[in-house]
Amino acid sequence: ATLPVFLNALTGNGVHVVTVNDYLAKRDSEWMGPLYMFHGLSVDCIDKHQPNSEDRRRAYNADITFGTNNEFGFDYLRDNMSVTPQDLVQRMHNYAIVDEVDSVLIDDARTPLIISGPVPKGEVQLFEELQPKVESLYKAQKALATKLLADAKIKIASDDKEVRKEGALLLFRTFKGLPKNSALIKYLSEPGIKSLMLETEEYYMQENNRNMPIVTDPLYFVIDEKNNGVDLTDKGLDMITGDSDDPQFFVLPDIGAQLAELDNMGLSDVEKQERKDQITQEYAIKAERVHTIHQLLKAYALFEKDDEYVVIDNKVKIVDEQTGRIMEGRRYSDGLHQAIEAKEHVKVEAATQTFATITLQN
Repeated sequence: ATLPVFLNALTGNGVHVVTVNDYLAKRDSEWMGPLYMFHGLSVDCIDKHQPNSEDRRRAYNADITFGTNNEFGFDYLRDNMSVTPQDLVQRMHNYAIVDEVDSVLIDDARTPLIISGPVPKGEVQLFEELQPKVESLYKAQKALATKLLADAKIKIASDDKEVRKEGALLLFRTFKGLPKNSALIKYLSEPGIKSLMLETEEYYMQENNRNMPIVTDPLYFVIDEKNNGVDLTDKGLDMITGDSDDPQFFVLPDIGAQLAELDNMGLSDVEKQERKDQITQEYAIKAERVHTIHQLLKAYALFEKDDEYVVIDNKVKIVDEQTGRIMEGRRYSDGLHQAIEAKEHVKVEAATQTFATITLQN
């Protein structure tokens, strides 16, 4: 790519050479820099300089600018958050060459680049408080799934068609309860077993899932692996509520109906506003509690240590599902990272909120 870079840099409008990691960006700029500079072109590497610094701004003003895909992307996001033109780091985009294009535009194409910041201090941290409840719930579901799978294997091996049908139901119930169960995954790899489960799934999903409660009611929670979702069942809700004085402790109230009732209570404007504020505050507290429970359930049921993430130096680090590399500095959003930290009994970092995000393909 040396000649295309040189040719397009002659216009003076700048050329970006995009690499997959900072080692390659720095190495290539040092190896090829003397050649370009011999012909009167300026060369720099953005990864050598701090974000939002004057040195990085000068690097973008060079004729040829080397850098990683992530740093180019984050600088783009920061520029879009700038208030004045003087705060911009990048100049007008002109020409770019992507090294290892398959890694950048295929493997990492949908990986979001996210700029986040701390959430203003609000409700009490709930992850450590609720983690033991969710861990007990998960262990109960795991024990149930183990028994269901054992019973399913026995019934599916039967010559009786009706007994096999019962076994298929138990198998599907196991899948809805714990799809990442290693014993289940191994069993589904046996000839004819997965197709039997898929036939059962198709049957219970007929008529807009009308018969699905038959499958899910005996479970503590239901996992939608495809959509990365987890929902508590009534059985799970009863268990997690436990000895609480409030049976609605983890149930969101109908705030619309509660606010509508205020109009029929003959309250003064001041009293009505006070009651509205109270209802809204109670709803917010319960909403955060329910959200925390769901994120903890996801952490236990859908995210495996040494698979989706690793724990190094008492910190949870995300593993890239495409490359297997550790994604330094990345965190799951929406409280999920905090849930995994609580699960692994490491320090739960402060929650963050997203200020800007983009994917490489966009």
